[in-house]
Amino acid sequence: MFADRASRLAGACTLLFGWRPSDFWEATPAELGAILSAMDGGEDARACSADLARLMERFPDG
Repeated sequence: MFADRASRLAGACTLLFGWRPSDFWEATPAELGAILSAMDGGEDARACSADLARLMERFPDG
């Protein structure tokens, strides 16, 4: 399951940022989060706990 999700995320980073696979695997979660935050309008665009609860309900992992 992790490998599938990581592969999809690596592919998305290729499409969005032009990253090579090595760029994705060398990036830290904080670096990826900073890029995504900047694309989404900054820290003000963060999800609140209610948003997270709705997403978890809509897309359960199990």
